[in-house]
Amino acid sequence: MNMTLKIISLLLSYPTGEMREALAELKAVLERAAIGEREKKLLIRLAEDIAGLDLYDAQERYVFLFDRTRSLSLHLFEHVHGESRDRGQAMVDLVAMYADDGFDIDARELPDYLPMFLEYLSMKPAAEAAELLGQTAHIVAALRERLKKRNSIYANAFAVLEAMARAKPDAALLNELLDVPEDNPDDLEALDRIWEEEAVTFGGNAGENACGPDRLQRQIRASHRKPAEAPQMPNA
Repeated sequence: MNMTLKIISLLLSYPTGEMREALAELKAVLERAAIGEREKKLLIRLAEDIAGLDLYDAQERYVFLFDRTRSLSLHLFEHVHGESRDRGQAMVDLVAMYADDGFDIDARELPDYLPMFLEYLSMKPAAEAAELLGQTAHIVAALRERLKKRNSIYANAFAVLEAMARAKPDAALLNELLDVPEDNPDDLEALDRIWEEEAVTFGGNAGENACGPDRLQRQIRASHRKPAEAPQMPNA
């Protein structure tokens, strides 16, 4: 298991008492992790920051950032598909990929929830995990930039994910994501409108090559790149 990805998954999850109790142990594991010293320091600072806050304050900060700010959503397909039907099909394909590898998902979360995706990657061979992570590099980079603008310590986790990815973010896709206006989490009327939007459904067939990593890549980039331009990846 890739413990660094597992730890990032935990650090990007909703703070709980149990998670905070484990932070000292997580820091010890990070000290031995096979990553650069810069990346270790970034993650340890994030862990220390979460541990140093009152639990209620840590939870409130998390909700404000990731639940009430749509442009910081930790749901990957939110940033490329929104609430379109394409997102539903991408979800189907991702669930199929998880199932193909025997990865059971938490029914309380959508399959594109980043901490869940990272937990899945932590179980994969290093090269394959880096390849799949690289397919989300433009989303990861956009989230890092937005968090950095807010002076959020959570930007540390995304900086490490960028370093661990096999590919650099596509500049055109990154710029397109960053051009999307950032929403105001204090605008409660806008927040209500978001929750009233049509829910994503997962019906239908997953289609050819549904559980392969190449399918995940095409779903992430389908709206922005011609098929001939998309790198070819082997099926899982």
